Amino acid sequence: MSRSSSTASATGNASSENLPPRMLARVAREIRNLHKDPPEGVRLVVDSETGCPENLGEIIAEIQGPVDTPYESRYFQLKLYLPPDFPNSPPRGFFLTKIYHPNVDTSNGAICVNTLKRDWTKETTFSHVLSVIRCLLIIPFPESSLNDEAGRLFMDNYEEYAQRARLMAEVHAKSQSSTTWNVGSDSKDKLGESSESGVESSKGVNTMSVRRAKSSSSVMADIDGNGRSLQRKESKKLAADKKTKKKGLRRL
Repeated sequence: MSRSSSTASATGNASSENLPPRMLARVAREIRNLHKDPPEGVRLVVDSETGCPENLGEIIAEIQGPVDTPYESRYFQLKLYLPPDFPNSPPRGFFLTKIYHPNVDTSNGAICVNTLKRDWTKETTFSHVLSVIRCLLIIPFPESSLNDEAGRLFMDNYEEYAQRARLMAEVHAKSQSSTTWNVGSDSKDKLGESSESGVESSKGVNTMSVRRAKSSSSVMADIDGNGRSLQRKESKKLAADKKTKKKGLRRL
């Protein structure tokens, strides 16, 4: 179960049209990198039909609960909302999946982490932010808690804290991933290329979205086609090797 879309409106729903062209190019590159080389336990969530994010102003990701934590074997979705002056200002992070955690507000899913506050720099990547948030599931920081009850329990009675966190994860988080976790890192992703070349105006953004959808679909088709071709070649090669070995045995 996920939080309603009211979170988006309450935080100022960012959109591609609100982002300057230069920022769009930066965001597109980062999305491309996330798609090709995601950090451990994190995957980018994209539209099932186009294979692209629905909105460059809102980065949606899925985090796999780390082993040996109350969140193990469960999947949580979160959003990074980009402000109009990004990257001068950091994104704002929100868990879409309800979660019991000292550093997550139970009312709206807001995430408190220094990487999105005082430690933010223009060079900080989405990949780094998402990795830090996943690490927060392993080692919470109750000193700056948004959920005071969870923070106190974590410090005073970890067993009870873990029990509550595990129960909420079982109720709200998914037991199976809703994304693809085996995207080939060596495929040529045209998402960034089309985005970087088509960010000249807000009108260009809409055209760019269509191009991204077509490019992503063609890339995935190429990957599938190449995979089948390689399998056929490999099968022919194995068959030829078997014939060669049989001939060799006959000669012996």
